[in-house]
Amino acid sequence: MTADGGVKTPVIQFGTSRFLQAHADLFLSEATLPLTVTIVQTSGDAARSRRLAALAAPEGYPVRIRGLSEGRVVDETKTVTSVTRCLSASTEWTQVVRVFVEEAEFVLSNTGDAGYQSQPEDGAATYHPSMSFPAKLFHLLAARHAAGAAPLVVMPMELVVDNGAVLKNAVLAVARLRGGSDALISYIEERVFWACSLVDRIVSEPMEPAGAVAEPYALWAIQKGPGIVAPCIHPAIEMVDDLTEIERLKLHILNLGHTVLVDLWRRRGGQGDPIVRTFMASPGVLDELMEIYRREVIPVFAHLGQGEASERYMAVTLERFANPFLDHRLVDIGQNHAQKIERRIKAFVDLAHRSGYPHQQPRLMRILSSG
Repeated sequence: MTADGGVKTPVIQFGTSRFLQAHADLFLSEATLPLTVTIVQTSGDAARSRRLAALAAPEGYPVRIRGLSEGRVVDETKTVTSVTRCLSASTEWTQVVRVFVEEAEFVLSNTGDAGYQSQPEDGAATYHPSMSFPAKLFHLLAARHAAGAAPLVVMPMELVVDNGAVLKNAVLAVARLRGGSDALISYIEERVFWACSLVDRIVSEPMEPAGAVAEPYALWAIQKGPGIVAPCIHPAIEMVDDLTEIERLKLHILNLGHTVLVDLWRRRGGQGDPIVRTFMASPGVLDELMEIYRREVIPVFAHLGQGEASERYMAVTLERFANPFLDHRLVDIGQNHAQKIERRIKAFVDLAHRSGYPHQQPRLMRILSSG
């Protein structure tokens, strides 16, 4: 039991998104040794109070898994019981500090791009609800350092390359802005273990008042390093030596495939509001996508030593595209199309060139020229 009469929670999570509900919180509930979680709402949105209460309800909340898995239709509901406490950073900061200092062993976050943006209040001497997430985390780490608490693992889940290093540097920037002591800065650099991770699962819609609908596929890849351990054992959690290979697969097969489909749709007139699975059923679309995968993508991965991994990932990707329950709209995927061509296609063509891949990629080059 804890000071407030509750269950000790070794995981403290910043963010209440439906992604976290259907990803990390579900895994922690299903783990070989389940872990309990305190969720901290960082946005200060009072309208979400009903969600907070539902997340921590003793009976748990539902996650409905719908899609295809190895050719089998999946439609099942799971109950998440890992969340035992929900707090607001705006109104319950003292309790947030107590849990962070006395209970936490792992810190999870998914605060989005807005959460990382610097705020005028970041330089304040004391906590302010409008601070950025790195500034809030600095104050919590300072309190933990002052209390002489044990080291802990910080594991951001934002979709940022090297997210652990990015968050660490942001917190250190706040520490230096605040004139933090050498001892505190040393603690942040050496006694806090900053994990880089990559997460993947399409969570298509929320359930009310809490819960979500998600696809069967799920991945939480964590890069190994000194002091870095997974919070639990679960089939979707992988400890890897380097995230680079997984990031390449996701960016240049899954994401590249989405951009190829948008290009095909635009070249066919860009009419209507098609979803991925129905557009792929249009005459010739799957054939064109497979020509690109088979002739211009998978051979490059084979050249890079990832041939078998890329074949497996392509098969899973095609199954995800065909999910009969997921209405993934090409209009949505096509937002910021030019920038996505740069990151997903041009970067891949450049990678092939730098690696010494000897063959041309005319179909991908055509997309580049039209972007």
